[in-house]
Amino acid sequence: MTDRILIVEDDADIADLIRVNLMELGVEIDHQVQGDIALQQALENDYALILLDVMLPKISGLDICRLVRASKPAQAIIMLTAKNSELDRVLGLELGADDYMTKPFSVRELQARVRSQLRKAHVLSQALKDQLETQQQALSIGMLQIDKKHHQVRVKNHVVDLTATEFELLLHLASHPNQVFSRSQLLESVWGYHHSGYEHTVNSHINRLRAKIELDATQPTIVQTVWGVGYKFNPLGVAQ
Repeated sequence: MTDRILIVEDDADIADLIRVNLMELGVEIDHQVQGDIALQQALENDYALILLDVMLPKISGLDICRLVRASKPAQAIIMLTAKNSELDRVLGLELGADDYMTKPFSVRELQARVRSQLRKAHVLSQALKDQLETQQQALSIGMLQIDKKHHQVRVKNHVVDLTATEFELLLHLASHPNQVFSRSQLLESVWGYHHSGYEHTVNSHINRLRAKIELDATQPTIVQTVWGVGYKFNPLGVAQ
């Protein structure tokens, strides 16, 4: 996926200089002159990097930096400041800018700084994806933990040995708490077929599953029977 960069600069010559030289890095460029519109674009779009001038019409780059950082903590931002505006540079960093460049700047330095921020953005993006994947691979409800990646179930932190089908049956029910499934629906979702006369297969697996995860299989509180309909997963049954 091509990186997309937002340039917020009201000096047309400087904006063109930045745009032309960053195009060499194979990125997509958006350019905005007015601060208020730039802020809206920054909040509504996913940019790998924002190059942000301090002095802008409507709203300052410092205010944009602060507002963007509050809404998107991971957004990479490089501030563009005048050569003698040390205060702006300090404020920019304090408000959350990742880096700053003073005008006039070297084209090679610009490219190097941008490459550095893009590398950091890629690493952070991958870390966030890995974290989300890890969260999606695990389902934790009270004293019950279902590890999808390793096909492992724990009850009160003790590993419970389930067959592959028992695991899939529990995962399906737990993924839809309080939803009632008929035996034929479970056959289709867990076993992958739907034939009348095989409902006893579901009953047998439910009974074996209860024997392994319920405190008292004769009075199940986790996988409950809804008489005349089917079965449901009761999240309150595994509450701490």
